[in-house]
Amino acid sequence: MSFKKTTEQASHYDHLEKMSVEQLLYTINKEDSTVSLAVKKAIPQIHALTTQVISCLEKGGRLFYMGAGTSGRLGVVDASEIPPTFGMSPDVVIGLIAGGDTAIRTAVEFAEDDTTQGWQDLKDHQIGINDVVIGIAASGTTPYVIGALEKCNALNISTGCITCNDKSPLALTAKFPVVAVVGPEFVTGSSRMKAGTAQKLILNMISTTAMIQLGRVEGNKMVDMHLSNNKLVARAKQMLVDKLSISKTEATSLLEKYKNVRNALVNYKNE
Repeated sequence: MSFKKTTEQASHYDHLEKMSVEQLLYTINKEDSTVSLAVKKAIPQIHALTTQVISCLEKGGRLFYMGAGTSGRLGVVDASEIPPTFGMSPDVVIGLIAGGDTAIRTAVEFAEDDTTQGWQDLKDHQIGINDVVIGIAASGTTPYVIGALEKCNALNISTGCITCNDKSPLALTAKFPVVAVVGPEFVTGSSRMKAGTAQKLILNMISTTAMIQLGRVEGNKMVDMHLSNNKLVARAKQMLVDKLSISKTEATSLLEKYKNVRNALVNYKNE
């Protein structure tokens, strides 16, 4: 390959096994501190991709994340957090990983090397023209992801990517590429480290911005969150207390009746 695969370049550090625990921790942290700058440099690309995501979701489309290994798991994590955080249907943001759900916990050998399975996984979800697919691959060379995006491009389905190698095959395939060049990993080739951190930051930015733009946040509050545990119920009560200047007893009654903060706020005004 002619492009520079920085994610595979040798670490700036050697003889790691001879470092003390303290040295290892401080040095890893030093390397991690460079990641946010790499992401900042990619904001113009993130902006273009996020705008496209919002446009597709506003048309009733869905957002698909696709990846293998760490990259795939990060997509699944972000997708799985959208329903409880923003009250969206789990069918709106979907995470797909090479090897299927088994690969979330256990590596599935050579699953990422299948050039056709990614597209098959999308077809199994009835991929459509209003959907958008974001391929996630630190290396930018994962066949599972690239094969799927190529099929999407041929059918004029929106495609984006998050990668850490400039001019990689994936970056050249996606219509809306995001490239965050984080450089060599502390442990050579371990893209679960800086590259994975960069990908998670970018996923946070894309999905959170999209949900805010779609009206899923009021002020700075998650008014549509699913009240799935005591911590979230307590948070919701406090939101109502602060917003409506009511007692916690009244807030509890509203939540029991209307099930979430947004519905409680809307109906309180009409009572």
